[in-house]
Amino acid sequence: MKILLATRKSPLALVQAEMVAAHLRAKLPGTTCELLPMVTTGDRQTEWSLAKQGGKGLFTAELELALLRGDAYAAVHSCKDLPGEMTPGLVVAGYLPREDTRDVLVLREGVTTPATIGSSSPRRQQQLAKLFPQAKFTEIRGNVDTRLKKIATGVADATVLAAAGLNRLHIASWPGTVFRPLEFSESVPAVGQGAIAVQCREADAALLAATLDAATARSVNLERAIQAAIGGGCQMAFGALVTDDQIHFYHEKTGRRTLPLQSDDFRQPAVTAARLLKELGF
Repeated sequence: MKILLATRKSPLALVQAEMVAAHLRAKLPGTTCELLPMVTTGDRQTEWSLAKQGGKGLFTAELELALLRGDAYAAVHSCKDLPGEMTPGLVVAGYLPREDTRDVLVLREGVTTPATIGSSSPRRQQQLAKLFPQAKFTEIRGNVDTRLKKIATGVADATVLAAAGLNRLHIASWPGTVFRPLEFSESVPAVGQGAIAVQCREADAALLAATLDAATARSVNLERAIQAAIGGGCQMAFGALVTDDQIHFYHEKTGRRTLPLQSDDFRQPAVTAARLLKELGF
């Protein structure tokens, strides 16, 4: 069996797609996997403000079209890039085991209190504003190494990157910068942060799902149910992280909140999402 995996062309996306390919080769003996690198609208429009232009599907639409056309068997996404609503005919078959879910504050060496922070994410901006009330925010986009270079050379005093991406690229440090992981009490991550999602056509989901990580799906499916119910996108300051027994939640309306979860809450994610949002005042 040959599986063609659609992926973005960024260095991190290619690493993640290779991880999925290696996983499927190991779990499905006799399977060959190849990558189909693609450029998305979000990759092309490097000057766009995701918060102002609207980020829904900017990094996923072209990959999804490749699935619908039959050009690819599956698509590999950073789960946090996926919109809450799934394109008809497509599903997320599952996820690789989740990486570190935290945000990492990247400071220019010698800076302890940043005056300027490069981030286009409303979620990160609002939470960092509580840590650094005097800081001003500026747009900063690009691949991981591009952003690190911008901080090291003084384009901004700081930025925030996902720990998972740094780990997958084997970047534990960068010349001229200092890394400080942020606790969930400082920055609630994006929905699905740290998870690599494998998307496919509905008819192909069962084969792929059997090979993927149930524990990650348990948490991320509930996070995505909350995202779908709330209508969260790049324009909204919203984050949610589900662990075994609680949910860390951030929204511009509520601020940071932590609520307990029971094992039964994972059985019907949509029902649980509706209950949690009601408790949170939505």
